[in-house]
Amino acid sequence: MVYIIIFFVVHWYGSLLFQSMFHHRYAAHAQYELSPVMEKVFFILSWVFMGSNYLSPYGYGVMHRQHHAWPDTEKDPHSPQYDKNIFAMMWRTKSIYSDLSNKRVEVEERFTKGVPEWWAFDNFARSWPSRLFWGAIYVGFYWYFVPSDMLWLWALLPVQFLMSPVHGAIINWGAHVWGYTNFKVSDTSKNLLPFDFLMWGESYHNNHHKLGGSANFGGQRWHEIDPMYILMLGLHKVGIIKLKKLDPILKYRNKQAA
Repeated sequence: MVYIIIFFVVHWYGSLLFQSMFHHRYAAHAQYELSPVMEKVFFILSWVFMGSNYLSPYGYGVMHRQHHAWPDTEKDPHSPQYDKNIFAMMWRTKSIYSDLSNKRVEVEERFTKGVPEWWAFDNFARSWPSRLFWGAIYVGFYWYFVPSDMLWLWALLPVQFLMSPVHGAIINWGAHVWGYTNFKVSDTSKNLLPFDFLMWGESYHNNHHKLGGSANFGGQRWHEIDPMYILMLGLHKVGIIKLKKLDPILKYRNKQAA
């Protein structure tokens, strides 16, 4: 049992780490700089930790920029305001992401400028052979380590197959439906968790929508600690990344806060 739980937890936080740090804060928002070599290293590590859930940084980055440009409107790629349930929203998100990742639709330059592209690797990592390879590893691990008297652990496996969409649903639906706000914004974004132990700081969604240029999603209240930003500060200090703006880990709420 313990090996399955460790495997699930490592996959949960490892997959989300690269979705948050590389896809979101780098590809979509360009909040730090990477050398050409390190950018490719991040591509590869995203594939390793996301596995069968690998997302194209290009498709993700473009779609997320559209989300910020058109929040909670009919053009928003994912908004609870325009879908009857979470499953309908995520299916629409998948369709839009697929079109963007494969460049089947024309996109304004403001959404594509500077978004990282590595098409040869991206096409391989998103291919069915790649996804089946990782899926086979997951199934084999469960087959070997799930005890015969704890078959309920197999219920975790579908979550691992769909890890990235699950993470997306938590924020794109949950953080627009539940939570609290620090800032008055033109959309329904909320801070989902007062202390983000689950989502690497991504749940401070209202803060992020108000302060999109800041790599620190937390810090507006004493309990809002963004662990991803702390990690990024460490990577900045040792020269792996170069943050464009350094913010304090904690700061007082400004006059714009609600």
